[in-house]
Amino acid sequence: MAELYWGTTSDFVEQATQNTIAETLRQAFFDQLGFEPSPSELRSWRNSLKALANAVRYGGFLDHGIFLEFQLPMSSRRIDALITGHDHQGRPGAVLVELKQWDHAELSDVPDCVGVMYGGRLRDQLHPSAQAGQYREYLADTHTAFHDAAVTLGACSFLHDLPYDDRSELYDRRYAHLLGIYPLFAGDRLDELITFLDDRLGGGNGLGVLRTVREGRYRPHRKLLEHTAEMIKQEPSYVLLDEQQVVLKSILSAVDQAVSLDQKTVFIVRGGPGTGKSVLALNLVAELSAAGYATHHATGSSAFTQTVRKLVGTRAAKQFNYFNSYLNAEENELDVLICDEAHRIREYSWNRWTKKKADDPDRPQIDEILSVARVSVFFIDDLQAVRRNEIGDSGWIETLAERRGAEVREHQLEIQFRCGGSDGYVRWLENTLGIRRTANALWSGDPNFEFDIVDSPQELDALVRSRAEQGHSARLVAGYCWSWSKPTGEGELPADVQIDGWSRPWNARPDAGRLAAGIPKSHLWASEPGGLEQVGCIYTAQGFEFDYVGVIFGDDLVYRPREGWVGRSEFSKDSGLKRGLDAEEFTALVKNTYRVLLSRGLKGCYVYFTDEKTRDFFESRIDIAAIALAAERAAGYRADAP
Repeated sequence: MAELYWGTTSDFVEQATQNTIAETLRQAFFDQLGFEPSPSELRSWRNSLKALANAVRYGGFLDHGIFLEFQLPMSSRRIDALITGHDHQGRPGAVLVELKQWDHAELSDVPDCVGVMYGGRLRDQLHPSAQAGQYREYLADTHTAFHDAAVTLGACSFLHDLPYDDRSELYDRRYAHLLGIYPLFAGDRLDELITFLDDRLGGGNGLGVLRTVREGRYRPHRKLLEHTAEMIKQEPSYVLLDEQQVVLKSILSAVDQAVSLDQKTVFIVRGGPGTGKSVLALNLVAELSAAGYATHHATGSSAFTQTVRKLVGTRAAKQFNYFNSYLNAEENELDVLICDEAHRIREYSWNRWTKKKADDPDRPQIDEILSVARVSVFFIDDLQAVRRNEIGDSGWIETLAERRGAEVREHQLEIQFRCGGSDGYVRWLENTLGIRRTANALWSGDPNFEFDIVDSPQELDALVRSRAEQGHSARLVAGYCWSWSKPTGEGELPADVQIDGWSRPWNARPDAGRLAAGIPKSHLWASEPGGLEQVGCIYTAQGFEFDYVGVIFGDDLVYRPREGWVGRSEFSKDSGLKRGLDAEEFTALVKNTYRVLLSRGLKGCYVYFTDEKTRDFFESRIDIAAIALAAERAAGYRADAP
């Protein structure tokens, strides 16, 4: 945990009055993170903190403690201000205040959101009361100072540039439940904010409470852990079989021992597409949370993590993070960290949004993960890395774990739950794509899995839609061979994927801003109905499965009889993949991409090839006679059935 400023409210008011508070925060920001805050953040500190200081001074709250830019434990999010003190009955308390410079907001179709202009675009943003409420619940669930109301915790928002208007979207009756618990105060209703603070902190004497908060630590409340376990266990599709149960019980037993003896233990669980890695990972979160262990689940996929968060609900979502969430975490702050899709681990956690640490800029992301938990569990498929900076590799994980003196245990998942249960299909894909040699040189069909090569994108689209109309989950995906445009000013998606008169848009970009009605955000493309209208890319499809998948196999990977598989970077629009790779490395990663896309289906996969020679090669690897014979026999069995 870290904050940019802590001290007495009287000192805070003095600095705000002297216009030095923003500079104090700037220097603390630089000292902690090693780079400068943005100009917009500096402006926000100057304007918002001066307004808050006025409220503190006018309310006479000068015997209190205050945190500014208080970092939520095990999170990159920061609370604008947290004021500490006692109420008039002498009970210790704190109030978090979310500060906004908004002067108006517009209607949004997204629940608990409003439309706000940012960067010249109207974007959906959480209603300030929803944001303050989520921060309050997060602290109460994860910070020991606030467990069981040892320090009572309130929350509100202060929009100091907003004139009060009960017709404003911010005060609409749809938000009445939020406003009643976490009120929003307009700039010209300062007396109401002062009354709210006085009711909770009017007794002053806040420095002791401030010290209690500073000395607290991250620890999920037992009620949060029980809630997370319940949310996962109520999902009927998360059932484990055979070897999955063996791995689950082995890990549970090892956690008991590792935590009690304070020893590092690392599990590496290997498995190809469809072997149930993600289901097993979520069951582990449930079982370990139910047992009271501080457990997190992490991935490198925004789409997958956001979908799981939606599934388990806002409160349980606190335990589902990203690989780069542990950049500043303390040693053994968690009991267990479960890393799903560990092949997507990056070399470093810093990026264009998260800068390098000044004191240790080149610390590997894997080392951060190994440090933060006593037990680390890596679910991995070494053949699913699809970007040059995805360096998650079971051998590398094992090497770093052993350097830390950790005991390393390994498991292999074999049973196939996807592709109709046909592990032969996955092995055939790997053999056909030249990823590795297997005994499955020809696809001879499987009665439980439908595979077909179609003649046009129109036919592919129609097949996927027909399956969806029958009640199946179905999606269309493609290699990254077309540009990925930003939405129009009206929030519509341009039809970027264009083939011979047929066109469809990609799924929305992560930075898309506000979208037209019915278009899901990028991370919800796989789960919301509107996703059927777009083509998914590898970054939104990886980690998900559908009953039926339609794949557009593009010109970035082609087969030539005398050369074999040839990766053609000139046809790829994935700048993050092409940069800094030689031809061999590019080809290997694009092969992995199509292996992933072609193995998303539970019941069937249909493929359209933009390159005719590549299609010819794939067809040459299909035993048409064997498939026809199997179909004939299956039809005979059905006819003979009573």
